[in-house]
Amino acid sequence: MFEVPLRDNAHLIPLEVWHAQEFAEHMDRAREHIRPWVGPAFVTTGVDEARGTLSRYAERQAADGARIFGIRLDGTLVGGVMFTDFSAAFGNCEVGCWLEPSAEGHGLITRASTVLLDWAFTTRGLHRAEWHCRADNDRSSAVAKRLGMTLEGVRREAWPFRGVRYDKQVWAILAPEWKVGSGKP
Repeated sequence: MFEVPLRDNAHLIPLEVWHAQEFAEHMDRAREHIRPWVGPAFVTTGVDEARGTLSRYAERQAADGARIFGIRLDGTLVGGVMFTDFSAAFGNCEVGCWLEPSAEGHGLITRASTVLLDWAFTTRGLHRAEWHCRADNDRSSAVAKRLGMTLEGVRREAWPFRGVRYDKQVWAILAPEWKVGSGKP
């Protein structure tokens, strides 16, 4: 299968059902760190739940929908990026991400998201890509800015987590704003 180099020791790979064991081990390392920032269904426990998550993405990809990709750093799965929503018919997608603490600060999410956006805009011809994050997730907002996205609004108290409702930012970039073929906004 393919892998896309992100830097010397980091690669982007498609995550498939047969990666369930590796994904489960990664979630054991990442779970508590990512839990406040991602949807609850994504934070799996054990191989069976990991297989279920990867199966759902496989089914959606088979229908030309959502897709999930892993980031390996020095051969270890440390996070990933995904199209949480992908509609060729409407020309829209939403990109999401997650990362273990040990892999933060290396630009991996920005590089991997650039690969996804470049493919969505230049290969698939989509018109709009969104990025959603909790308003207090400064690291995620910074990625959206680096990708050249515009903060379009804040959905007040739209993100429930442990009995508290948080504001959610909606960022977006349009195909004409993306520099075709450059891999960068």
